Amino acid sequence: MKNIITQFSRLFVGILFIISGLIKLNDPLGFSYKLEEYFSEPVFNMPFFVPFSLAIALFLVILEVVLGVMLLIGYKSKLTIWSLLLLIIMFTFLTFYSAYFDVVKDCGCFGDALHLTPWQSFSKDIILLFFILILFFNKKLIKPLFPNSIQNALAILSVVLCSFMGYWVLNHLPIVDFRPYKVGTNIKTAMEIPDNAPKSVVEMVFIYNVNGVNKEFKEKDLGALPAGAKFVDRKDKVLVQGYLPPIHDFKLELDGNDNTQQIFSKEKSLLIVAYDLEKANPVGLQKINKLYKQALTNGYYVAVLTGSSKEDIANVKKKYGFTFDFLFCDATPLKTIERANPSFVILHYGTIIQKVHYNDLDKLNLNPTY
Repeated sequence: MKNIITQFSRLFVGILFIISGLIKLNDPLGFSYKLEEYFSEPVFNMPFFVPFSLAIALFLVILEVVLGVMLLIGYKSKLTIWSLLLLIIMFTFLTFYSAYFDVVKDCGCFGDALHLTPWQSFSKDIILLFFILILFFNKKLIKPLFPNSIQNALAILSVVLCSFMGYWVLNHLPIVDFRPYKVGTNIKTAMEIPDNAPKSVVEMVFIYNVNGVNKEFKEKDLGALPAGAKFVDRKDKVLVQGYLPPIHDFKLELDGNDNTQQIFSKEKSLLIVAYDLEKANPVGLQKINKLYKQALTNGYYVAVLTGSSKEDIANVKKKYGFTFDFLFCDATPLKTIERANPSFVILHYGTIIQKVHYNDLDKLNLNPTY
């Protein structure tokens, strides 16, 4: 009986780690954005780790997959199980912290393929911890499946293949797109809220400075504020989350005016997505003018979508001689649309027809069939 439970735990943990790791390895840049949230000031306040977020993300996701493979084949079982235990303890702490302090809304455990609430993520890690502890106390029952030479070859092969996959998706695009902006999506439709959709329940919380200390007050308590209380701020606390459309933060501005609907009304749009112009790849930016001329010949409206400041936009326009529109959009949805900076998106009346990395511009089709 003990052996059956142990072997089930081996399969369950190994397969789940491989699936979770591969989903994140499909989009390591997305996982690095999630790590940046953990390193940010409101969470752990460790900004010195932010520049290394991508490297840490790649290491962790490759480690997840390789440990899952090592567990399944029984390779160095003692080292593998110890590593799994330490890893799940770290993940469990992070998900508990996120849930208890309500700081990171989605841990990114399964990337964009499956969104879990912080408490769901914590529960998942507790279950994994339970099964890993079974493996930990029954390490002797984890036997290798193959001779040493084959075991070594399989372990090395898993590292090599995972590293290659990480390199490929970073220099092209995720192999499978799980994001709300995948090809075929009509952005306008994805932003709509049905008439019968459940509404959010929001509580207004007012912050007043009382004797040098900021304190929170509910709306019903405002009539009994202490003498001398000074208003500081107001924040809305969501008690019950209502329906949230797949795309809910896409807004394009041109010179301060909302230009979103105009983009949806155009038959052919080529949008160049560069969430941060200072971080944009120079080689990718240098390719834009040639592409712009080709797009104009084919009847396209061309614009850059960016979250950069007016000063950065002016500098880039001057440096590269860009004469087309630059539309402002918050960096968060731009990072979600595509991971490359810059990347290129073709829209047909708001429907995403094609997306390419700047390394794959030769594959961009300016004459698609709709």
